[in-house]
Amino acid sequence: MEQPSAATWRTEDHGIGGEIYRLAGEIYPICRSITGDGVRETLGVLGRHVPLEVREVPTGTQVFDWTVPREWNIADAYVKDACGRRVIDFKASNLHVVGYSAPVHTRLSLAELKKHIFTLPEQPDLIPYRTSYYAETWGFCMAHNKLSELADGEYEVFIDSSFGDGALSYGEYLHRGQTGEEVLLSAHICHPSLANDNCSALALLTLLAKRLQGVRTRYSYRFIFAPGTIGAITWLAQNEANVGRIKHGLVVSCAGDGGGPTYKRSRRGDAVIDRAMAHVLRTEAPGAQVIDFSPYGYDERQYCSPGFDLPVGLFQRSLFGTFPEYHTSADNMDFIRPEHLGRSYELITAALDIIENDRTYLNLNPKCEPQLGRRGLYSAIGGDKNAPAKSMAMLWVLNLSDGKHSLLDIAERSQTPFAVIRETAALLEAHGLLAEKGQS
Repeated sequence: MEQPSAATWRTEDHGIGGEIYRLAGEIYPICRSITGDGVRETLGVLGRHVPLEVREVPTGTQVFDWTVPREWNIADAYVKDACGRRVIDFKASNLHVVGYSAPVHTRLSLAELKKHIFTLPEQPDLIPYRTSYYAETWGFCMAHNKLSELADGEYEVFIDSSFGDGALSYGEYLHRGQTGEEVLLSAHICHPSLANDNCSALALLTLLAKRLQGVRTRYSYRFIFAPGTIGAITWLAQNEANVGRIKHGLVVSCAGDGGGPTYKRSRRGDAVIDRAMAHVLRTEAPGAQVIDFSPYGYDERQYCSPGFDLPVGLFQRSLFGTFPEYHTSADNMDFIRPEHLGRSYELITAALDIIENDRTYLNLNPKCEPQLGRRGLYSAIGGDKNAPAKSMAMLWVLNLSDGKHSLLDIAERSQTPFAVIRETAALLEAHGLLAEKGQS
């Protein structure tokens, strides 16, 4: 049975990083939160590339220990000085307003206003990103240097926002494979103008889903674009009866900067996705970091909660919270680069290629080594600068193809890239030396 290859997934177009970057730039200006029109607008943009099913879960819906909150939308916000100049302007940057701020229109002294302003004194030129989802209040964010320039006096404060009974929105796309077993790929959609966290992953997974539409796969692939925490919780609550189909999963965020890459294992620690990502990073990304699971981070902690314990890991470049641009206005389109986005795409699809193509074989001539030269197998790789490594790969595959070791097992033990092991197995199968277990 012919299976897709990493080359098919990665496509011959080496401009995938540029495509991801352009899509990230298109959704970057949109003001998103955990609910509201910004999420819907973003899903509409992504939906031009893949046929997303947009789900709307009404306000007040109970989702395990949580409740879907009131929907929040914002039209404008500012702080004006005595001369009527906007010293804080939502239209200049949607990070200027604390997410989920209540509406307000009042006048305050500078001393009173400062109680509602957040800055980063240690990064005085940057605007921080702050939210207040579950405590009704209001606030602004600004560069600390700009706050220091404000003169004493009275300021007009205005936030044109609204709360109401509405819905939490998330997008879902299912690429159907040859089986109903699923790979879950998830990215959070709740952050406003933060390019790395998480326009990068939204764009990357959307274009991966687009590529998959023309590929025959063994697994089905479910893509989820949902608000962080409450969105994943809501999806799990709405799909609890079907999560048993998920055999592998990956949360993606911060995929566009030059750090890392970093992989955080699932709660299980030894799931196939954990092994596949660790193998890819070890063989293709020297210096990459693989870390153990912890119950803090992104939506992997919901998918990996003990009541579900799904095999879902987290792929990032720089680890969240560790780079100075994190949750600030410096996480802009200059911070992410097409080459880093393209490399993230390649590493993720290499891991998915392992999941798709891992097989267990039987050596049909297991008593001592078969005579490879007589079969022309050495000459098949003659002149190749990687010939010695490929010869060793043949010996490893023949030795460990005992019906107990999968191709991933062999790749890990031999410290050989999975793609080389898979290609070697196909060559040996074509020469009658191997048969897939159960088909010999």
